[in-house]
This record gives sequence, C-alpha cells and structure tokens, in this order.
Amino acid sequence: MNSTSSTPSDQSIILQAKGVTKRFGGMTAVDQVNFALKENEVVAILGSNGAGKTTFFNLLTGLFAPSEGSIHYKGKDITNLSPAERVAMGITRSFQLTSTFDTLSVIDNLVLAYYRSVNSGSIWSLFTTKTKGLHKLPAILEALDTFDLLEIQSRNVQSLSLGEKRRLEIAMAITANPKVLLLDEPLAGLAETEIKGVLGVLRKQFGKQTILIVEHKISHIQDFAQRLVVMHDGRIIAEGGYEECMQHPEVRRSYWQIDDSINEESQNEDWGNEASVLTQTSN
Repeated sequence: MNSTSSTPSDQSIILQAKGVTKRFGGMTAVDQVNFALKENEVVAILGSNGAGKTTFFNLLTGLFAPSEGSIHYKGKDITNLSPAERVAMGITRSFQLTSTFDTLSVIDNLVLAYYRSVNSGSIWSLFTTKTKGLHKLPAILEALDTFDLLEIQSRNVQSLSLGEKRRLEIAMAITANPKVLLLDEPLAGLAETEIKGVLGVLRKQFGKQTILIVEHKISHIQDFAQRLVVMHDGRIIAEGGYEECMQHPEVRRSYWQIDDSINEESQNEDWGNEASVLTQTSN
C-alpha cells in the first residue's frame, strides 16, 4: 500500500513521522503514515472511531513503538526514546506534565509544574522550599494572567469546574515550556462556554507554540487549526484547510459513502448537513 503523506516542504519541520506503521497482532492501526509538523504551527488531526489518530499520537509521544518507520524531532531520530526522554527534549502530551494535585491550590499546581521543569531533583524537594516566594515568579504570574486563572488562583483544584481544570492543565503544560504541545481531545466533556474559554487561551499561544490537537468535533476547531489532517483506517486521506478537507473526494467517500463520480450534482445537495456527521464521530 502506498504511504500516506502530510509533509510541509520547508525547513522548519520540528516533529516528523516517516513511513510509520503500528500493528497489534493482525490488525494495522496506523498504516505507512508520513507526517510533518512545522515549528509554531497549529494542526488538528480528525477522524472517526478507529481511524488511528490516538494510536498515531501514542507513536509520536513514545507510548507505543512503531512496527515500521521512524519518528524524528528537529531532525534527530527519537524512535527508540522513552516518553520521559521525549518530554525532556520538549515534546509534551497533555497528560504527561499536567497531572494535578486536587488538594493543592491552582497556583501551587502551577508552581509544581514550573519547578519540576527547571529542577532535575525530586519534586519532593519543593516542599522544603519557600513556595510563597515562587508564587511571585514571572512565569507563574504570566500563566495566571494568560490562562484566566487569576480569580481562582487560591482555590483547591478539587473545587474547579471541568473547564477551569482543563485551562489549568494546559497552563501547567505550557508553564513547563515545551517545544511541542500535543493535546488529545482537550475539549471532551466541556460545555460550550468552557470550550470557548479553552480555545481562547490556546489562541494566545499562536505564533509562539507548536500545537498538535486531536479532536473529533470539527465544528469546534474548523477556524482554530491552521491545517487539518484527516485519518481513516490508519491512513492520512486528506490535509489542508477546512473546506479543502471537507470537499476532498476520499473524505466524502470514506465518511459518507459519497462517490462523486456517480452523480455529483445530486450528491452535493445538503452537503452542509452531511458535514455535521463528522462532528459526532470520536476516536
């Protein structure tokens, strides 16, 4: 089978997969995928249940080892590096550096994330440090402001709404200063107002943060991501802008069983309603 590709042509590539395949027994979850993410680019991976997008994410972060192919970061082969080693290099998945301590305050969670990103010792040494002094660090104050956490900085995490906690988790990840931030369905379970809040704080990172997001509700990120990548059966079948991807013949054929070569005029009717189907699929 021909490899599937999503590869920018310039020299600003920061994270790349080359011919990556992942098999589980006799099942191929990711099939010969080529993918490249440019520095400071915001890309969303879309796909229905079983499309392979979360498995592909796990290959990028090192949670899974590929059956074939390789993963590269800034031109260096990192295929055999552990998730922890990739985090140390600057590749962070949302859950890797964002585990919250629910009995601690919002600001103490931020301090903890910042401390362990700049200190190679045990995080328990933090408890022998005067944490009140760390509350005034520029990085902490900036995170509170950027992610709209100033008014809730003294509250324990266990009292936060899901949307507030999600903003805190993303703030903790970015406070750790990753070069690449990978977010696996960060909008899942959020109310509409909370979704707007999370996307709002993420937009503040445009131009200074490389973001790769997996999301199954295209309506939420169609005007957020700079580039969409659509997966189906473990392959990349389309990539580009929203309209380009939604009108791609392979996307139409794979997700709605629409064959443009049969009756293009009648099949284009109510296309806007058909596109909503993808918003209801999940990985």
